[in-house]
Amino acid sequence: MKPGPGTWGSVATIIVWAIATRFIPVGWHTTATVVAAAVVVVVGIPAATAVCRASGVKDPQWVVIDEVAGQLVTLIAVPLGWKTFLAGLILFRAFDIVKPPPVRQLERLPEGTGIVIDDVGAGLYALGVMHLLLYLGFFGR
Repeated sequence: MKPGPGTWGSVATIIVWAIATRFIPVGWHTTATVVAAAVVVVVGIPAATAVCRASGVKDPQWVVIDEVAGQLVTLIAVPLGWKTFLAGLILFRAFDIVKPPPVRQLERLPEGTGIVIDDVGAGLYALGVMHLLLYLGFFGR
């Protein structure tokens, strides 16, 4: 979807994850998020590589599996609620756009690896800030 397919991919991920977690016992949310993120990375790298090769485009903007991976990483061990989902969305998109070191360098990895892993890096930055905000009580106690 345009404009901003990456943002739409992140929003879709949050919506799908919010629905999916209703069917997962609360005690399993963290494990499920880690497993889901890992599966998306494992599937996403070869899928993104195939699209790169088929299209001849280095980083096709219509590929959003990388945003799915990064957004899921952002939500690891985060309480589920509209405030945390919104903060996670904003933080992940900000780090994905700004690409602080070494995220920018990860983007240089070949094909699908670079496409997916730089977003995982952005997700790790967002995850760190999310947990800092949680620790500081930003979302309430």
